Amino acid sequence: LIGRLMFELPEEMGLIAVAVRQTQGKGRGGNVWLSPVGCALSTLHISIPLHSNLGQRIPFIQHLVSLAVVEAVRSLPGYEDIELRVKWPNDIYYSDLMKLGGVLVSSTLIETTFHILIGFGFNVNNSNPTICINDLIAKFNKEEGTELKPLSADCLIARTVTVLERLIEIFQEKGPNGVLPQYYKYWIHSGKQVRLRDEQGPLAWIVGIDDYGYLQVHEEGRGVESVHPDGNSFDMLRNLIVPK
Repeated sequence: LIGRLMFELPEEMGLIAVAVRQTQGKGRGGNVWLSPVGCALSTLHISIPLHSNLGQRIPFIQHLVSLAVVEAVRSLPGYEDIELRVKWPNDIYYSDLMKLGGVLVSSTLIETTFHILIGFGFNVNNSNPTICINDLIAKFNKEEGTELKPLSADCLIARTVTVLERLIEIFQEKGPNGVLPQYYKYWIHSGKQVRLRDEQGPLAWIVGIDDYGYLQVHEEGRGVESVHPDGNSFDMLRNLIVPK
């Protein structure tokens, strides 16, 4: 529905679809994403000019959305130390332990404008099958003696979109360097080692993200090179990534 509507509306009009429950959500590589009541689920339409900082670096959008989800929580007074983080390229994590959300971006270029559909979903209120944001808040309250209130899915969707709008403005003005310091503050990969190509492949150190959103790694004797995920996801168990 939103895919058809986005071409019918005036360019200055925003468009978002919010679902309470999802039974046919799309994941990466054709995977199906099932989401019960208690998750924040939405698809957002944005337009990005081709000849702009972000239009020339479209893969960065998934990173901006992941960062926006984390900042939606951690920019709230009192919630700054809730252990919500980003995992390259498009996941939301509790520390580096469990996934509780993800981002999927699709784009269509019409003349000189990218029409982009951003699907994002994250677990706000379900303790199963992994963990949720309100569990992290309850855990923090217990450990720190605070009384932070649980958050609602509606509030976090609204905050995510608001933060994303600001991040896009910063990126359009300053490019990647305008947002990467904040992204690195929340990502889980600093100083981590990964295997390249296969499980017996050479070891490399993650050093950051390049100007187009690809991961940069340093392999001893070969310097820094850019890589992409291993086809389905960045495998946190085997740490496989592939030179592009």
